[in-house]
Amino acid sequence: MKTPYKNIYNVLKLNRFIVLTLIIGTTLTCISSVLFVIKLHKESMGSAFVVNTDGSVIPLKLVSQIENLEVEALAHLELFHTYFYHIDASNYAKHLKKALWLGNSSVDALYRQKKADGVYNRLLQYSLVQKVISIETKVNLQSEPYGFETSTVFEINRGSITDTYQLTTTGNIIHVDRNFPNNTHGLLITNFFENTLRKIEDYENREE
Repeated sequence: MKTPYKNIYNVLKLNRFIVLTLIIGTTLTCISSVLFVIKLHKESMGSAFVVNTDGSVIPLKLVSQIENLEVEALAHLELFHTYFYHIDASNYAKHLKKALWLGNSSVDALYRQKKADGVYNRLLQYSLVQKVISIETKVNLQSEPYGFETSTVFEINRGSITDTYQLTTTGNIIHVDRNFPNNTHGLLITNFFENTLRKIEDYENREE
């Protein structure tokens, strides 16, 4: 004859089996998770860092960001110097408008000074052509604002006479919101200054 107590015993036995199964499953899951995290950590320690030239360890993601920043900074500065100094009577207004988007008030102040000095009037009056030949830039990306020094070689065509000059400019660049299509790199030139301007004799012969 079956009694209710025997049924209760079977139920408790089943419950104990379920509980033990859950505990064992949970334990195995935790152990697997810990082992996976340890393995992932070891792999990241072996491949997610690089050694800098001074011996310091830098995260690979940060290195990638710095490399991307350098590419964009150089492109930004080359674009600005091209717009600001590669001008003639037909394109100077359009180029200067684009250049002013890439710098702050220091660029605007230099533009206004050149305008007051009659630089652009002479460009129109004598149909001068100012052509950029090369742009070389050094950027310090250690900390923001990032300092730069740019050497721009350009020639001024006065019809029968062509003179070549080398201009050295300095300043800083900072991050700003990207503005398409006016400022696609999201960088802004500050403290812009024209340091030295010198005439280059026999530039073509030097290149050869």
